[in-house]
Amino acid sequence: MLPGGAYRRRIVYRVMLAVVGCALVLALTSSSRSSEPGAGYTLMQMNLCLSGLAGCYGRTAYPAVVREALARIRGARPDAVTINEACRGDAALIARRAGYHLRFSRVIYLGKPLPCVRPGGRGLFGDAVLTKAAVERADSHAFDAQAGVERRRWLCVTTRVDVDVCTAHLNTRSTVEVSGNDAQCAELAALLARRAASRTVVFGGDVNRRESCAPAGAWTRTDSAAHQAPKLQHVYGTGALRSPSAEVVAAMRTDHDILVVRARMCQPAAGCTPPLR
Repeated sequence: MLPGGAYRRRIVYRVMLAVVGCALVLALTSSSRSSEPGAGYTLMQMNLCLSGLAGCYGRTAYPAVVREALARIRGARPDAVTINEACRGDAALIARRAGYHLRFSRVIYLGKPLPCVRPGGRGLFGDAVLTKAAVERADSHAFDAQAGVERRRWLCVTTRVDVDVCTAHLNTRSTVEVSGNDAQCAELAALLARRAASRTVVFGGDVNRRESCAPAGAWTRTDSAAHQAPKLQHVYGTGALRSPSAEVVAAMRTDHDILVVRARMCQPAAGCTPPLR
């Protein structure tokens, strides 16, 4: 039997060996992961029903809807967030508190911009894109085809990580608006194809239809697993974005659940070859 002091020294030595061994395994695992080609890219799509006028607004229990959106963003830490039925002031608050860059596109309603109400003072109604990466440029235009009282638009943001992030909220499939929805879908596909000719593009939006509006060669993921209004929110990806997976996150304060899509960003420097265009 070892004396008490020698026994304690042997136990300490064995514990130190175990700690060093674990650290070595973690370092090797980390090194192995970092050598894999491509980094992750995550987009979160949400429709927040913030105008104060829509029938879904009662359930938002404003400002609970804003707090919920902020919590979901903080939980997932996506690279980009696309928001439909937003208000500029609310979107700016979310972006500021979550640490994102914001670009906003107002919507024309009955011929003029629509101020959000109940309460007022929240800015105009429209769509928003939030990005972790700094913004180099933003473009927004109305679709040529329109139906109903709301003039629908698209918004695209060019970021410094060579990814364009776009959003749109298309007409519904109601009898009055269905022709607008079909035409806007075709315009959206053409828009994304033009941008994808030179850059990687990711789109998130409420397209109000089950059929995809993605351009040829792009992948599509939808909120098909949602309990609320399934299959109407879509995410499309082109270029360097590979192997997408979709997750639906429940939302209590709006009439759409939240769609989160994670993809792998192909990096030529890491041995990943982007598809030929």
